Amino acid sequence: MQTISLHTVATVMALLTLPAVVSCSADATSPPPAAAGNIVQTATEAGNFTTLVTALEAAGLTETLQGPGPFTVFAPTDAAFAKLPAGTVEALLGDREQLASILTYHVIAGSVTAGDLVASNGATPTTVNGQPLDIVVRDGAVYVNGAQVVAADVAASNGVIHAIDTVLLPKAADASSGR
Repeated sequence: MQTISLHTVATVMALLTLPAVVSCSADATSPPPAAAGNIVQTATEAGNFTTLVTALEAAGLTETLQGPGPFTVFAPTDAAFAKLPAGTVEALLGDREQLASILTYHVIAGSVTAGDLVASNGATPTTVNGQPLDIVVRDGAVYVNGAQVVAADVAASNGVIHAIDTVLLPKAADASSGR
């Protein structure tokens, strides 16, 4: 069984306490009402994030995303994970450190609503992983590193989930997978 180094845990925890880089404008919509469940519970109950929830468990991140937050999660749907090359998900589930790096690349500290995303067109918020994302609004749709937000503002008690149609891969993951 692989373990995550104390340095990695300390870095993730430090980054989780940072405010969101994408700020709310005066014209942005108000935050969605808080749901009863936290990010992990809400994703589990939604039913289309089964692979993500399994990956969060394998990476040891469920406890963090059940914490007080707030967090914004760009959550790949099961269909997004299915678009990865055959064997990729299974390989990642066996590599806890790389999996944690990829999953934390989908999380921003703070609660960022769809209105914030639209208002921040062109923003590059820093993820918990430490790398930036590119937020772009095109033809009325929001894209994060080219992945389309297919469902926005899924409220959780400790943040918000935006479902995306593609798994985001940080630069280090791209290089190690030969992409």
